Amino acid sequence: MTTPDLAPLLAGTQRSLEEIGAPLSATTFVVVDLETTGGSPETSAITEIGAVKTVGGEVVGEFQTLVDPGGPIPPMIVALTGITDAMVMAAPRIETVLPSFLEFLGDAVLVAHNARFDVGFLKAACRLHGYPWPGNEVVDTLLLARRATTKEEAPNKKLGTLARVFGTQVTPNHRALDDARATSEILHGMLERLARFGITHREDLDSLRNPMPERLRRKAVLADSVPAKPGVYIFRGPRGERLYVGTSKNLRARVKSYFTRGEQRRQIREMLELAVAVDTHVCATEIEANVREVRLIEEHRPRYNRRSARPERTAWVKLTAEPYPRLSVSRSIAGAGAALGPMRGAGDARDAIEALQIALSLRTCTTRLPLVPRPHARACLLKDLGQCSAPCLRGQESHYDDAVSAARDAMRHDPSPVVAALSAQIQEHAQRLDYERAAELRDGVSALIEASMRAQRLAALRSVSLVAARAQGEGWDLVSVAGGLLAGSAHVSHGVWETAGTLRDAWASLDVVEPLIEEQEMLARWLERPGTRLLHIEGDWAQPLDGAGRHASWVQARRADHANVTDSRRGGS
Repeated sequence: MTTPDLAPLLAGTQRSLEEIGAPLSATTFVVVDLETTGGSPETSAITEIGAVKTVGGEVVGEFQTLVDPGGPIPPMIVALTGITDAMVMAAPRIETVLPSFLEFLGDAVLVAHNARFDVGFLKAACRLHGYPWPGNEVVDTLLLARRATTKEEAPNKKLGTLARVFGTQVTPNHRALDDARATSEILHGMLERLARFGITHREDLDSLRNPMPERLRRKAVLADSVPAKPGVYIFRGPRGERLYVGTSKNLRARVKSYFTRGEQRRQIREMLELAVAVDTHVCATEIEANVREVRLIEEHRPRYNRRSARPERTAWVKLTAEPYPRLSVSRSIAGAGAALGPMRGAGDARDAIEALQIALSLRTCTTRLPLVPRPHARACLLKDLGQCSAPCLRGQESHYDDAVSAARDAMRHDPSPVVAALSAQIQEHAQRLDYERAAELRDGVSALIEASMRAQRLAALRSVSLVAARAQGEGWDLVSVAGGLLAGSAHVSHGVWETAGTLRDAWASLDVVEPLIEEQEMLARWLERPGTRLLHIEGDWAQPLDGAGRHASWVQARRADHANVTDSRRGGS
């Protein structure tokens, strides 16, 4: 028998124990096979599911059921599988079967022969019946067979052919459970064969599924001098330019993986072709690495970081500096009399502006109005509709000043008056069955509340200096924060209080700069996680009791609604 030539795929992939990840001998596989009424999930349905769960080559569970396809089974399919209409008449429908199958699958690696077919049908069924697709790692034994067998022994890679090659105890017969059993035996036969070539861990399978070109595999030597520690890595081009910045808990393993594990992203492949060197910054903690990454990307805008292609998506709502201010969307709050944000994007900013304008009758026109209205000025239609305080008219100035003051208060402190005003309007639209308009107003109120909550949360963080600790592994991660900036971090197994004191002393030497929004949010999330302990703090880390947070249910409802819409469009995949 000719031995499959795997050497080119495995060149330069010798790795240390800390790099190799989960062993295949300890991996849980669920091998699945389906019988269907045809070849397309759009026009056909599942008639049988069979699955075998294995760990270390040992069968630990099986799953089998016939499925009512909801229509007649074509005669050709009956002849092929032996499954008749009478056999599936009393069988459960797929929407009844899916929950128990997904529970059986769990977080195992999903295996199938020609996985695109079986996984395609399962995804389509989940999408049709509202079940989220779990996104398990998928191994296709058809693709694996192309690497593990030769053309001489297996001129085609059909299941029956491979069963003969590996001498399976179960013969494939176009019934789901028997085919799944045979596929499981074939899988473990191939893994046993591949183990002789160093394919012993889950991560190794990537090098078989998506082999890298030899010219890129040779570049794996760039990782030889990289430490196997947590931190930030920077790929550099031929002129020393920063091409890409990333983070990892194991820098050496991550950098090497780019050249050995079949990177498929076109942009990253292009970057790897250009890369000639890798710089690293070892970091004491994961949060420090994440913050360093954000700062480096913001400062240098590396060409291949997606974040660099959209350098600033944060939007603010601000009152313009005019005698009679109006609301506008801005990427900066410089010179703003009052500002709301940061918002998630310009769409949220526009929604919040509409909510404020409707609730407070602020003007929407872009005309620059004089301080003293002209004697014969005339208002637009919005005045007659009660949607503008009309500062363009004499005698209306004080009314508009009141509206602007209310807007400032809603943007800076408490949006409750706006929430109350629009709640009534939303109810009115809903009672008139105008649900679309009610939802639009709901989104505007939610955007306003969310931005206000976000602003108050970050303002609270910027107002304090603190050192906090959280258990990590067998030690403690310590983080020092001052003015919304990461001032330092450390990982220690003992001497927590001494280290905390050293980190606290660093506050005095910290440069005063404006912290990035993303950095502040990273730090806030880290500090708010359960198990975090405050060791030192200066200032009051608190948010107002009567602030935007008391209206958080609006934000949660909007997120849930939008998540349901997105899930229905994507089919949960």
